[in-house]
Formats: sequence, C-alpha cells, structure tokens
Amino acid sequence: MSSPAPDGRLPATLPPSLASVLTADERILAWLNTDLDQQLQFRGGWLILTSTRLLAWRGDDADRNAIDDHAQTTWQAWPLESGLKLQLSDHAGVGRLELCDASAQLACWPFTLRLHAAAQYLLERFSHCQAALSGQLPVIDDAPPRCPNCHTVLPAETDFPGDAPHCPRCTHDALQPANTWTLLRLWRFARPYQGQLLAGFLLTLASTAASLVPPYLSMPLMDDVLIPYQNGQPIDVSLVTLYLGGLLAAALLAWALGWAKTYILALVSERIGADLRITTYEHLLKLSLEYFGGKRTGDLMARIGSESDRICVFLSLHLLDFATDVLMILMTAFILVSINPWLALVTLLPLPLIIWMIHQVRDHLRTGFEKANRIWSEVTNVLADTIPGVRVVKAFAQEAREVERFREANTHNLLVNDRVNKVWSVFSPTVTLLTEIGLLVVWACGIWLVARDQITVGVLTAFIAYIGRFYTRLDSMSRIVSVTQKAAAAAKRIFEILDHVSSVPEPRQPVHLAQPSGHIELRDVRFRYGNREVIKGLSFDIRPGEMIGLVGHSGSGKSTLMNLLCRFYDVSEGAILFDGIDIRNLPLAEFRRHIGLVLQEPFLFFGTVAENIAYGRPHARHEEIVTAARAAHAHEFILRLPQGYDTLLGERGQGLSGGERQRISIARALLIDPRILILDEATSSVDTETEKEIQKALDNLVRGRTTLAIAHRLSTLRGADRLIVLDRGQIVEVGNHASLIARKGAYWRLYQAQARHEQIEKIEAQMKAEADHG
Repeated sequence: MSSPAPDGRLPATLPPSLASVLTADERILAWLNTDLDQQLQFRGGWLILTSTRLLAWRGDDADRNAIDDHAQTTWQAWPLESGLKLQLSDHAGVGRLELCDASAQLACWPFTLRLHAAAQYLLERFSHCQAALSGQLPVIDDAPPRCPNCHTVLPAETDFPGDAPHCPRCTHDALQPANTWTLLRLWRFARPYQGQLLAGFLLTLASTAASLVPPYLSMPLMDDVLIPYQNGQPIDVSLVTLYLGGLLAAALLAWALGWAKTYILALVSERIGADLRITTYEHLLKLSLEYFGGKRTGDLMARIGSESDRICVFLSLHLLDFATDVLMILMTAFILVSINPWLALVTLLPLPLIIWMIHQVRDHLRTGFEKANRIWSEVTNVLADTIPGVRVVKAFAQEAREVERFREANTHNLLVNDRVNKVWSVFSPTVTLLTEIGLLVVWACGIWLVARDQITVGVLTAFIAYIGRFYTRLDSMSRIVSVTQKAAAAAKRIFEILDHVSSVPEPRQPVHLAQPSGHIELRDVRFRYGNREVIKGLSFDIRPGEMIGLVGHSGSGKSTLMNLLCRFYDVSEGAILFDGIDIRNLPLAEFRRHIGLVLQEPFLFFGTVAENIAYGRPHARHEEIVTAARAAHAHEFILRLPQGYDTLLGERGQGLSGGERQRISIARALLIDPRILILDEATSSVDTETEKEIQKALDNLVRGRTTLAIAHRLSTLRGADRLIVLDRGQIVEVGNHASLIARKGAYWRLYQAQARHEQIEKIEAQMKAEADHG
C-alpha cells in the first residue's frame, strides 16, 4: 500500500472522492474494501488508514465512484492518538474490525473472511502507527507496496499493486504466457531413450537424403536420354535401366528408412508420454491438501489426460515431421546452391517474409491455445461436478440447469477456438500463396536462363523438383507452428504441477520408528490459513491407548486439528510429537501407516467390497479381511450382498446405505491395525439405530489404540478418558464428561443445548407418529 502518486492520482482501486478528503501531507498506508454492513448484508464500504487518521465510509459498493458530492460528510474520521485500539476477530465465517478507546467501542466493520489478509495488514499498519506515537517504533515513511489481495510485499518500483496483477503469489499462472522453450524441459523424460533418439535421428537423416536422390537423377535422365532422343538419337537402354534402377532403389531405401525411423520414434514418444503421465500423477499425489483445495478435479484430469496426450502426439508425429522438414530444407538448399547459386537465391526470396510471419503469429497462437486448453478444462469441470453428483441433480430436477452450464462452457470453448482459428486461417493460406509466387518466379528465371543457355532443361527440371520439395516442406514447417504452440501450452500446464513444491515436504534426514507406542504431544501448535490464525497455541499430551474427545462449535478448529495430526497440513508454529519425535521428521508414508482414519463421509472406491476393505493392505489374506469385517459389524450385511465380498460397488459406494459404507470404512481402518485412530464425526450422518451398530464397531476399533474423536452427538463421547473443549482455536476446558458437566462451563452449555434440541426432535417425531396413526 503506497501513497498517492506525485500528481495526486489515487490507486484505481480507491474511490475518487477520497482525494477531496485527504490533506496535502497525508499519506495512505493501508485500506480495506469491506463487503458487509452492520446487519451482515452484502454492502460495500471503505476503511482507509492514513498517516494521521482512520477514515471510513459506508454505502453501496456500486456507488463508490459516485460519492463525490458531500464527500466531507460521508467520510468519518478518527485521528490517530494514544489510547485508540483496533481489534481483529472472526467467528462463523465473518471477520470484524472494532475501533475502541479506553471507555467504549467507537465503530465496527464486519467483512467476509476472504478479506482477512487485507484486514490483518491494516491492523499491522495501525499498530505500527500507534507504537510510533508513543516513540516505541519509528514513524512509517514509505511503506512497501503490497498486493491488495494477499498482501505479499511487492518490489519497490510497483506503484499501485491494485491496478495490475503483478503479485507473484496470487497472480494466476494463466497470466504467465507459455514459451516454446518449455518443450525443451521434456528432455528430462527423453534422456533415458537418448540411444533410440540418436538412432531415429540418423535414420531421419538417411531417409531424407534418400528422398533427395530422385530429383538429382532426373537431370541426367532428361539431358542424356530424353532431349537427345528428341534430337534424333536412339535411347540408350542400359543407361535408362541404370537411372530407373537408381530411382527405384532410392524409393525403396527411403521407404525402409522412413518406416524404421517412424516406428522407433513412435515407440520412444509413447514411452515419454507414459513416463510424463506417471511422473505427473505421482507428484500430484505427493502434494498437500492445500494444493487440491484451490484446484478443480476436471482441470487436473485434463492436464494429466488430454494435455499429456497432446504432447505425446506432438512428439510421435509433428516433431518427427519438423525434424524431417528442417533436414529437407537444409539439404535441398545446399543442393540448389551447388546446382546454380543465382537461381537458388531467387528460390529463397520468400523465406525471410515467411519467417517474419511465423514470428508474428506464434505468440498469438500460443496464448490462444493455452487459453483454449484452460477453457476446455471448464467443460471437464462441469462433467466432474455433475456425473458424481447426478443423484442430487435429479433429486432437485436441475438437469436443464446443468445442461445450460455445459452449453455455456462449451460455447465459451467454441468462441476461444474461433479466435485462434481466425488467426490461423489467415496465416496458413498466406504462406501457401508466398510459396506459389516463389515457384512462379523460379519458373520465370529458369526459362530466362535456359533461353540464354546458362542452364540445361534437365537442370531446370531438377531445380523445379527440388523447389517443389523445398516449398512443400516450408509450408509444412509453417503449419507445425500451430501444433508446436499447442504442445508448448500443454507442457506449461503439466510443468505447473511438476514445479509445485508440496507444503508438506518429506524430511531430509528421516527418523524411523520400529514399534511406536502411540504417544502424542502438541507443543504450542499454531496454524494459519493464509494470514488467518485458526489454531492458537494448543498444548496437550495424549498417553498411549488414551481416548480423547474434541468438542466445540463449528469453526472452533476441531477438523483442522485432525488434519494437522494426519499431517495433511504442517503447523505454522510449534510442533506435534509422535513418540517424542516431531512428525515432520518422520517419512510421510511410514507415519500415516500408523494412523487409521474414519471420516464423516466415508469414501469407497469403484471395486469389490474386499478390495475396499483391503485398501490400506492390498495383500491382506481373505481371512484377515473377514475378521476385520466381523469386528466392524459388517460381515452379516456383506454376506447378504449378491456376490458377498466379491460384490462390485459403484463409485463412492453406490448401492450401500450410509451406515453400511461407514462400517466398511471402519473395517478398512481395523485391517491396518493402526496405533492412532482418528474419528471425525463418524456417526453424525446416520440414524439412531445405525449409530448403535456403528458404535459397537467403534468400540472394537478403539480398544488399545490412541484415539481422537470428534462427535456430533456429545453423548457418544461419555466414555472418553478426557474431553478437550475448543473455541476459536483455543482450549477453554479439559476434563472427563462428569467433571465438565459439574463445572457448568462451555461443555455444559453445549451439552444442555444439544439435549434440548434432541428433546424437541423427539417430541416432534412423536407428534408426527400420532398424527400418522390418527
């Protein structure tokens, strides 16, 4: 956030009326464009921190540029003075900035949490100003410019970060153009096949040379056989046989070499494409949940699927054509110069113009194709949303709406491709026209040279044959610009995945645990989503075999804490210890093998029941799978399925009830025999009877294991050794069920509220039953 420009201009993100409010020596230090009013309705407003005061304006965001009239009265101001405090808080998805003095609250500005980073930065600037008033810190002179979205510090030369997307953190990678040189990065995948690539190159060289023999043999065939025959000399049959045999041998050799090089390079390109897909998918699965939280499933599927296919086609077909074209052009140019330098010079006249056109068109095509690729991912995103959720689509009769979504995405894709085709449709015929003009010029110059006996008809014939090949390859080479830019755009999107560094890295010097006991310790753990702190200094100890229940309102940090314990995210500060070792020093796969996770919504894969139970131990014996299913109270209903344990389940467990899916999930956790068990609302989405069945399975599962459980129904946590009550990322109470009820604190209030809610539900159910019977 920087001051206005020397000419008095404000950054484009701020309302123009602010200029009439500011004094000559007043500098803007930070701002927040609020999006909620006091009734939590969506309405725009402004909070501006200057070097001398805090300015605020409330109103409709649509009118922000129309508040010049009465500007002095619509802006509120609070001079910066000692005793003034600005406090930031958030709850249930709403953030608040509260301005207070020693006696009362002066003002409050609510906002959605997407603006939390901007509010945090404004608070930091305000605190610095207040410290400067008391002499604890120097006065802010020129605050470094920051991005208005994520508040990353930008280079000093960036005047107004809100005017253009220059932030390296929040600028989407789509704004960075693909570069043709990105294709060279594919060499890391081609290196293992460099022997085959060398053989393919030599075969390409040889086949290209063989294909250039027939035009050269046409010169003596014309000058030594056909023209003498027209002048009355007899045809030399042996000479004709020699030349025709040479032409046939050259054709057969070119065919054999062409087949060999095409086959070898096609095999290599397919293997490069397969390695690229495997490497990308392997790297993708190593990335943290933070990465997947900002990506669409359809987009990632398009990158690994269609983008890698596009690169594979480029390598197997178009790159080979490009290499053949380059070799053909170079060899043909050499032969033309050796036959007649002046006529060769005329032949090359269109070449500079074609090269200039390729350079001009290339950037437009590259940008267009990259955008087309991204728009195509919008189409796949619609499919990835609707096909797994087709039951919801049909339940709400939204088929027409989803078809319209798909039509809009498809139309968008069509328009983007139309713009690319508009450029390409002009470029390609223009290159063809230039080559045809070049051929006419060569004919004219050739006839003129033949008329002056400077070249023979045979030389002109060979020249025209070579020029035909030269211009054909030049035209083909110009056309390959399109597929090259498509491949470059595809490579860039794939390398965006490969270049992404996981926020949960593997340890450089891993520590291995032989027989873990299941002891967990949290030491002053803090965690932030961006600049928003959601876990605030948690410290507690879990003994081996102890069961801990996590309790709190929605948004209190329970599920976030579970994610940290599984190391789906890394803590921002502090440490989580497993048997006395920081989990960041343990190999990820080794650590997670000791964790059994049962989620609120169990995810089952397409496959048999047995395969789903054995997902954590693919080589488990059938007897072990059955034992785990019995312990999870799933064996009986599995036997009632058409093929028992070999019954094929649909995607996400289609065909099973919620309780049945949950019990298979519990059996899956039992089979790996984990030391740590994490239950995240494992019974919240089922009815009471099903909950009892699941609870019996959970009782078997938790026995002898360190367990952390989040439960919607607090009554299910009565058997926990300790309950930890969280509120806004902090521990407010610790104890067992009886002691916390006796204390009548936060847990008691939660328990009473839930008991009243359950009682109301019970009464309503009884009334409904009586009405049905009546």
